[in-house]
Amino acid sequence: MTAGRGIVQEYQNPQPGSTSTLTLDGRSTRAILRNGVARPRGYNVSYHHNPDVEEHHFGQSHPMKPWRLTLTNKLVLAYGMDEAMDMFSPRAATKDELYEFHTEDYLQFLQSVTPNTIKQYEHILPSFNIGDDCPIFDGIFEYCSLYAGASVDAARKLISHQSHIAINWSGGLHHAKKSEASGFCYVNDIVLAILQLLRHHPRVLYIDIDIHHGDGVEQAFWSTDRVLTLSFHKYDKQGFFPGTGPLDSTGPTVPLNPGSHHSLNVPLNDGVEDDQYISLFKEIVERTVTTYRPSVIVLQCGADSLGCDRIGRFNLNIRAHGECVRFAKSFNLPMLILGGGGYTPRNVARLWAYETSVCLDANVPAALPADMPFIEHFKPEKTLFPHLSLGKYKNENTPKSFNDIIEAITETLRYINHAPSVQMSEIPPDLEGLREEVECEIREEREMKDENGEGAALRQSREAGAGRLGELYT
Repeated sequence: MTAGRGIVQEYQNPQPGSTSTLTLDGRSTRAILRNGVARPRGYNVSYHHNPDVEEHHFGQSHPMKPWRLTLTNKLVLAYGMDEAMDMFSPRAATKDELYEFHTEDYLQFLQSVTPNTIKQYEHILPSFNIGDDCPIFDGIFEYCSLYAGASVDAARKLISHQSHIAINWSGGLHHAKKSEASGFCYVNDIVLAILQLLRHHPRVLYIDIDIHHGDGVEQAFWSTDRVLTLSFHKYDKQGFFPGTGPLDSTGPTVPLNPGSHHSLNVPLNDGVEDDQYISLFKEIVERTVTTYRPSVIVLQCGADSLGCDRIGRFNLNIRAHGECVRFAKSFNLPMLILGGGGYTPRNVARLWAYETSVCLDANVPAALPADMPFIEHFKPEKTLFPHLSLGKYKNENTPKSFNDIIEAITETLRYINHAPSVQMSEIPPDLEGLREEVECEIREEREMKDENGEGAALRQSREAGAGRLGELYT
């Protein structure tokens, strides 16, 4: 990496005729005057997005659509929120920056493989978990480098105190492993961002409200007490991807391991509703923050936990999801806000635009700006808050199941007698070796299952409904 070169270049309005979604046009200017969105008082919010990330495509039948970012940015601009934030267009992460977590052979593979050359790599595709859910598409390495670069840049803005809240909606890809793609995720930008934060912050609290378990982040920091991971997700070991994150999975079982009791999981059933979710979130997050005393929060805001998501199975509305962001913000700690899952693009855009307004303490109108681009994609309800709790999934959560979760989390937190004291300039030296041990165990387990012919069937059963090729849109 060139000395003195930052990972970001200041955003400048493109020249006329540019296709950038961050172009401020006349309609956006009128929106600013109409909506009155002002810069928040007492703190800065930064918005990190490289428009090139929107140009990539997983495939016609794949549910992951980077185009959802185009809709999000158009909404943010239409409401005039860009005038209330520091806007950055980050460069792509370098390979050296990606090496801080991922292996050289895996990154070399992502950089070299293309749809036209994939047959040359058939013998190693299984080792990198490349397949229907994680296909090879044109520009895959550039795509990964772009969203990872934005998350690393956002983390650095927090470290330098240029921002109090930094947002990257293209990030939050929490399933990627050190040398393996998983669940539509290839590079784990969250881990890379947290490694940056650990250079300055003694303790990082990672909160994940995607419907899927944040397994990649949990695994990466399994053996350290400097990162506490807290994941709210649907859990079904055999029937819902990734089949991990039960209530009793709290970190290494060896008491002397620093990471013991530093992985908290909140497993939920189908159909959870607004009031339940908000109450549980606030109860657990407040206890966790009080006990662990983090100096920074990383919040993954996967939109597939909304009702009416094509893959999700919850019944949450946009305001309820946003209330989690509002509550995390109330602790007045530096905060990195990331995207994640979300497979109904119009609702993803609504959610992330609304949560941007929450970060700004801005009250934006429910009616979508009538002159915004792509307004037709939000029909029939041209509102920021459509009714998403339509009872698509029966609520299988009970007061007893919620009480059991709270009691178990509270008991786990009792083992954290005090927040760890660390040298803030150092990344924990134990991460690499112990993380390698975890990777070896997982690899051995997979090889054993594959020898018995069970591996592929088990993976498919776990990923049922997770958007494999050929699955019909709903």
